[in-house]
Amino acid sequence: MSDTAAEQHGHLEHDAEAVQAHLKRLRRIEGQVRGIQRMVEEEKYCIDILTQVSAVTKALQSLALVLLDDHMAHCLVDAARKGGAEQEEKLKEASEAIARLVRS
Repeated sequence: MSDTAAEQHGHLEHDAEAVQAHLKRLRRIEGQVRGIQRMVEEEKYCIDILTQVSAVTKALQSLALVLLDDHMAHCLVDAARKGGAEQEEKLKEASEAIARLVRS
């Protein structure tokens, strides 16, 4: 994370409802991961475990897309309005984030 990104806060600090929705999703994902851990400990059928791993992966990808959409709708749009170096940095960050998501 760049120094600017570490210093700046996203729009979420002003949107308590969005923060709560993200936290709710993360708690659900955390529960799913604990469920997978129990399945492994109990030596459940591998295909059943893999099905749950796939569900968690999809849930994380879904959250990532929501966060990316929020970022583009707020941070990226604000930077585009300002132009200059900030715009270039935000575009680069978004592009790198998208690349990471595509590779995962």
